[in-house]
Amino acid sequence: MTETAARGDRPPGLRVVLDARPIQDPARAPSTARYLDGLLGAFDAEPLAGESFAFLLQSDLPDPTPALANIDVVGRRLLPPTRLLRSGALTIDPFLLRGASVGAAWRSDRAGAAGAVYHAVAGAPPILSRIPIVVTLLDLAPWELPAAFQRTPASRFGQRLRAQLVRDAAAVLVGTEAVAALARRLLRLRPSRVHVVPLAPHPAFAAAGDESDPETAAGVMEDRTRLGLGDRFLVYFGRFDARHDVATLLRALAALGGRARPRSLRAGNAWPPRVLIVGASPDDRAALARAANRLGGGDALVYTPALPPERLAPLVREARAVVMPAISDAAGLAALDALAAGVPVVATSVGALPEIVGNAGILVEPGDPARLAEALRTAWADERVHGRLVEAARSRRAAGARSWSDVAWDTRRVYAEVGVRARA
Repeated sequence: MTETAARGDRPPGLRVVLDARPIQDPARAPSTARYLDGLLGAFDAEPLAGESFAFLLQSDLPDPTPALANIDVVGRRLLPPTRLLRSGALTIDPFLLRGASVGAAWRSDRAGAAGAVYHAVAGAPPILSRIPIVVTLLDLAPWELPAAFQRTPASRFGQRLRAQLVRDAAAVLVGTEAVAALARRLLRLRPSRVHVVPLAPHPAFAAAGDESDPETAAGVMEDRTRLGLGDRFLVYFGRFDARHDVATLLRALAALGGRARPRSLRAGNAWPPRVLIVGASPDDRAALARAANRLGGGDALVYTPALPPERLAPLVREARAVVMPAISDAAGLAALDALAAGVPVVATSVGALPEIVGNAGILVEPGDPARLAEALRTAWADERVHGRLVEAARSRRAAGARSWSDVAWDTRRVYAEVGVRARA
């Protein structure tokens, strides 16, 4: 619990109508699912008097919300699987969600709620909502990269409608000041409605910063041996779409492969650097193989399927660095995880990443394989620089990492600011 909440300075509890569909299909929107898992888990761990939830769910997928045993769930409304419509869902969902949320806040005061809000995290919020809307923006790529995400008339119309609904929201939550400024510019948001609520690492990565117990250490060694990682490796567990620039990573690795081995590198360490690619689907791997045939760098890649955080975190802790060649990243969750485990980050200077990484990593401009190659070489072979980066990452962790409890209480205060005022 945060210090403020522990002192009793708690906001009033509200009825929260929440679109929980992303946690039913985490592979489709991993950052959104991760955010909702962290937020709802923290709400459940520290329930608030008067607070209750109405969940909107997909009718054709299993419902994970019964695991939330401590919060008051007043209803679950099942929606048709509009995700099958792809970009068309952005047009249909605002109307579907409005109908599904009607009545969800009815008589919430009789249950002790001080008001009601609708919290939208993925997709488009409901249109003409009868209760204030709070939007969390974890992704600005649809507006930063319109050529990739607004290629069809349906997607262009859907994203424009979504942008207008976000502008009309009572509050918009983002994770960093830089993303707040970018969101205000791209979506023409009113500054007074944008709230910075920094995100938190997954608890498994924070725990991985401690010394591993013998069983965990044995499991990591088994994974490293099975994957052929050797004593030194990098980790990439980003996305495989237009948001992250795997092509620049491949070009950088190919460039390093053509360079002489650094003299400072011990004989037992691989050259060029080995990169563990986590969570690539068979289609992703096929696309990466095709790209590597064109660009080079494929021999440096090692693949592993998606791993649960409790298994991935100890493996990341042993990495030389986490690599994040992003073009658009408004959340920076992978960077938060890496730093919580005391591991430096090599990333591009976009979105949330500069603010999150700070002096605990190396930042380069996006789309520049020469500079990324130099950053990877430095993190891989320069012991003096790498030691400083590790020290910075561990010092930040020792200073007290932000938790999902902190995120939850800050979010509840925004709920109260817009929900109670609207009800008064």
